[in-house]
Amino acid sequence: AVCLVKEQGIEVVAITFVTPFFGDNSATIQAAEALGIELVTRDVSKEYLELLHHPKYGYGKNFNPCIDCHGFMLRKAGEYMLEAGASFLFTGEVLGQRPMSQNRIALATVEKLSGYRGLTLRPLSARLLPVTIPEERGWIDRDRLLDISGRSRKRQIQLAQDYGIPDYPAP
Repeated sequence: AVCLVKEQGIEVVAITFVTPFFGDNSATIQAAEALGIELVTRDVSKEYLELLHHPKYGYGKNFNPCIDCHGFMLRKAGEYMLEAGASFLFTGEVLGQRPMSQNRIALATVEKLSGYRGLTLRPLSARLLPVTIPEERGWIDRDRLLDISGRSRKRQIQLAQDYGIPDYPAP
């Protein structure tokens, strides 16, 4: 996703969040360095723990409120977007890759929860999703984005090889 956006001449700043369950790790730092992008780290532990008490959309199989968590992270990223003077958000999510949290309804719900409707681009699946504000305003060319969907990661693995990215998380 980063490479697709950078190819269009857009400066990318990544943000990662630290909670008691996930966060700041060397793999994320190394990935940002390899991609040549700035990485901002924010500790959101206290707010995240509050979210776990009563997630609006409930829990997944275990103690994982996927939709609420994604909405929370996009909201926090949106706050940083405004602080940094950036124009839009984007993620590496793929339509249908996770049946509960990355279907059309869940992706729309996450965007609504974030408070940044229309400003969240998903470059890997953009051509299968509604047009976003960055596309409407010509900040990014939709024709240069992709139409990946489903659980198979073959196209993402091929993209990583095409971009010379040797290290990526296992499916």
